[in-house]
Amino acid sequence: MKGLNKEILRLAVPSILANLTVPLVGMVDIAVAGHLGGMDGTSAAAFIGGVTIGSLLFDLLYWNFSFLRVGTGGLVAQAFGRGDMEECTELFVRGVSFALLLSAVVIAIQWPFQKLAFLVVQTSPQVHDLALKYFLIRVWAAPATLSLMAFRGWFVGMQDSVSSMITDLAVNIVNAAASIILTLGIGNWEGLGFTGIAVGTVVAQYSGLLLACGIVAFKYHGLKFRLKRSDKAKVRQFLSMNNDLFIRSLCFIAIYIGFTTISARYGDVFLSASAILMKILMLFSYFTDGFAYSGEALSGRFIGANDIRNLRRTVRYVFLWSMGVAILFITIYGFAGKNIVRIMTSDPIVAEACHPFLWWLLLMPSLGCAAFTWDGIYEGATATKAVRNAMLLSFISFFAVYLAGIFIAGIPSSCDGSQFAVSAMNLLMAAYFAHLLVRTIYLSLRYRKDILSKIQHK
Repeated sequence: MKGLNKEILRLAVPSILANLTVPLVGMVDIAVAGHLGGMDGTSAAAFIGGVTIGSLLFDLLYWNFSFLRVGTGGLVAQAFGRGDMEECTELFVRGVSFALLLSAVVIAIQWPFQKLAFLVVQTSPQVHDLALKYFLIRVWAAPATLSLMAFRGWFVGMQDSVSSMITDLAVNIVNAAASIILTLGIGNWEGLGFTGIAVGTVVAQYSGLLLACGIVAFKYHGLKFRLKRSDKAKVRQFLSMNNDLFIRSLCFIAIYIGFTTISARYGDVFLSASAILMKILMLFSYFTDGFAYSGEALSGRFIGANDIRNLRRTVRYVFLWSMGVAILFITIYGFAGKNIVRIMTSDPIVAEACHPFLWWLLLMPSLGCAAFTWDGIYEGATATKAVRNAMLLSFISFFAVYLAGIFIAGIPSSCDGSQFAVSAMNLLMAAYFAHLLVRTIYLSLRYRKDILSKIQHK
């Protein structure tokens, strides 16, 4: 028991330390944008909205490619458990090669993509112009961003959360520092203004890629990395998994787009408030994701080693650690919710708009804990069909709850700053938590059939 818990912490703690900087980067970007209010007659809400919608456009693109991390991590963990280092290196080369190919596609379709995206994402003219400016700069980081997904998945599969942590810390620290300096300037240099936020992200992504390449070259120099003809059955498995994970990503995107675009229908202030609330909500997930990553690495490893005893123990202990994190964050949100909002924005109007929804923060740890933890375990087991089906049901539940709610309550589909907007935002939060609940229930019910059977039926 002690040895396995130590292994869980060895894998989880570096991931948590790295994840701690992820929300800080998002907070820095929003905080920098929020403090640009008044520049060229543009409000703080518009600048925050520009970053929010600009980031949303990349989520539309990059979440589709999350299989580069998820699929690579699970397959590598299982190969590691079997002691097959040749398979581990082959999966690395395949993942990075695929990432570079997809990044070329992303850059090629940037213009038609943004045109199509803005047909779906409705914003004010000011937010539209700022988001487009952000997108057209940051898109050039695609090769680094997508390659880093494959690197992170490979590090997780190799039970090497420290290398993943070092890479993530470098990316996030450089991102935060570069965004502040390039936007607000330093010394006598006045900075680039709003565009500096996007340029800072590009600089950070390529810095992280160079570091990750250096880590692999130094730490894994004894392994042979080469591109060779892959076994057709393995390629079909890889593509089949990616298809399931692609559908899962589309559902994630649809929920995230739904959350953002619906809130945008109620004005720039409520759009900014929803962005801030989501960032605060995600603070919890960045902690529990550390244990989800350890669950992914260890479940894949023990399935590869055909060790059902340690697989069961991994699931049990990872959940206990995640529940402890949930209790901690319920306490933090309960006592410090308003203070966290004030850190996110200096605009009193936006801050005030957040206050009616702060009580929802208390539900995030209790409902999100199991959903996020199950994700890691299923990904390590490469049980991608169950993950896909869970997200399809979650997608349906999110929109069903919101649409049924506004129909029953007689709330208009759009309005700016009225009491209806507050009611609509509460319904939107309820829909978000409904999707977490559905994921938890479905994956819990499928555990024996889709996880334990990976060993029992061998």
